[in-house]
Amino acid sequence: MSVATAPQGTAETLPEDASRAHAPGKIILSGEHAVVYGAPALAVAVAIYTEVWFRPIHPSDGLKTVFAQVSQGAFYPLSALSHFKQSLDRRFESFLRGELKVQQILQRPDDLIVYTLMSLAQRLPMPGKSPGHCLPVPGQLGGTSALPVGAGMGSSASIIAATMVLYETLLDRLHSTEERFEWVRFCERLQHGKGGAIDAAAVTHGGAIRVQGDSRFAPAIPPGHGLWHGEGWYWVLHGKPASSTGECVAAVREAHGTDQALWQGFEACTDAFQTALETDSSPVASLRENHRLLTHIGVVPEAAARFVDEVELAGGAAKICGAGSIRGESGGVILVHLPDAPGMDRLMAAHPDLRWAPLHVAPTGAAFGPPQ
Repeated sequence: MSVATAPQGTAETLPEDASRAHAPGKIILSGEHAVVYGAPALAVAVAIYTEVWFRPIHPSDGLKTVFAQVSQGAFYPLSALSHFKQSLDRRFESFLRGELKVQQILQRPDDLIVYTLMSLAQRLPMPGKSPGHCLPVPGQLGGTSALPVGAGMGSSASIIAATMVLYETLLDRLHSTEERFEWVRFCERLQHGKGGAIDAAAVTHGGAIRVQGDSRFAPAIPPGHGLWHGEGWYWVLHGKPASSTGECVAAVREAHGTDQALWQGFEACTDAFQTALETDSSPVASLRENHRLLTHIGVVPEAAARFVDEVELAGGAAKICGAGSIRGESGGVILVHLPDAPGMDRLMAAHPDLRWAPLHVAPTGAAFGPPQ
């Protein structure tokens, strides 16, 4: 059995002499896929964190990335960074023209982090440089994360937000939460083809958030609700999906994009779920209906569906919490509501290979320093 404690922090110890910032991950409670068609989505920031750190190194003529769980690291010459950002912008334009697949925009995992830095550099001077200079000083830019990559928990948005806050603070030029939200969306488009409002809102605002079109607000969930404290609420990592978010969204659009009644059903389901949370009543019916709708659009792999069936037999409800997958057996992260804690232990004892934990909501978004 693999259970994490809260706050679940990051996976490794960071250098003591480095400046650092952190950002939470996210879990979608309701509304994935439907939000593309104007329906609302509910999400929470989850207290599983990414930390990003920077340590100047002299003499050097570049930026060395050291991101555990992401890559083996890379070296970016300072003199080439402006051209690097421009080349990624051009690759994104090629994607929009249909000349590249979304997974071909970024050539290395670290590219997204360095792109974030250079996007910020175009707006602000970097540490150690006189006004008018836009390049970062030589050093190590690194980080670590306890978030699984590519499983629907907002790992890319989290690392972008943490990188932004780190450099804002070093420059003493802090952005507002709204500005961070917009900038995370802008940078994350390279990862998914389109910057998602849900991920950006969760990792910058923290807490619970409802997103519908350009509207964002925090639902009125009572402070003592079990959702805030992981009482009866869990996340289960049901493997990494075999298909990307972009592939799933495209497949759903082709098969169901014009079915307005379907998306209205998703909206009604999300509204019912939010009402259950705000009134501290049972969300089981709305969660089960949400799962059935997601199954209908073809993004719940059979193995993930069997796991949800087991949760329902135990008296609870469960659903995938992201794009899901149109191939393979893994569905990414699954939200489980099961008030019977011993029952959850018994259920997960039959799945020793799955990582899981109580769902602990991160009350705040990206911030300077280590997670508290």
